[in-house]
Amino acid sequence: MNDYRAREPEKAAQHVDMTQVVGNFDILMICLDTLRYDAAVREEAAETTPVLNQYGPWQKCQAPGNFTWPSHHAMFAGFLPLRYDAKKMADRERLFCSSETRSGKKTPEGAYMFSGGTIMEGLAKDGYETWCIGGVSFFDKRSDLGKVFPGYFQKSYWNPSFSCPVKESTKNQVDFIQNKIISSKTDKRIFLYLNVDAIHYPNYFYLEGASHDCLESHAAALRYVDRELGRLFAEWKEQRGSAFVICCSDHGTCYGEDGCYSHGIDHPVVNTVPYKHFFL
Repeated sequence: MNDYRAREPEKAAQHVDMTQVVGNFDILMICLDTLRYDAAVREEAAETTPVLNQYGPWQKCQAPGNFTWPSHHAMFAGFLPLRYDAKKMADRERLFCSSETRSGKKTPEGAYMFSGGTIMEGLAKDGYETWCIGGVSFFDKRSDLGKVFPGYFQKSYWNPSFSCPVKESTKNQVDFIQNKIISSKTDKRIFLYLNVDAIHYPNYFYLEGASHDCLESHAAALRYVDRELGRLFAEWKEQRGSAFVICCSDHGTCYGEDGCYSHGIDHPVVNTVPYKHFFL
């Protein structure tokens, strides 16, 4: 799994008219924090991620940023991962577009035009209830920095069992969401953001016998996450019905490629991410 150039870009994900989605469907935005594109497509090809596989192939995309902080500021403003072969900004498919940032007066075809500083602010104005289920420390609300992203949502949740060093973090997040949707009395549509941090370091404990993080344990973490997402999707469909799902990574990470480690640096495996959107 060392060839980070393996596989050509997939064709663009099927176009979705977000003007028909907003108001008619719940929206789930699932960030598989730190997931590398090459790891995602290798597991896809090996059919070891059956839940995500059933919703179509991963699209090869450019990351909005090289670590969580810049990437999420971009995504929350509607700048989702850009397809890998794009040559200019206009090549970006705009699911969401701020009425304050569009170029010229032409509305991007099928884009949801939102008012406000974030997608969530716009959706809230249009009647959505916005939820955030945190993972990495930028969402933990234990510091001023960790309160910024949760503050964009009407309801935000985090507890230590969701954090990176906890092997069962994704299970705990899914259990929490299942309980929330069962107990929720809202008659509004829901926008849920879930930050899945199991793939972020440390992830060595997902690979039997491993003593340190590596690309193989990174992939093993994705296999674990896939199983838990299956539970989330099944419960959401049972309790809430159909939903539109955006599933992507915010950035990748290095495990020694070209002498590079971790992320927050510019390297092909950091800047290349998997993306897909689909309906439950």
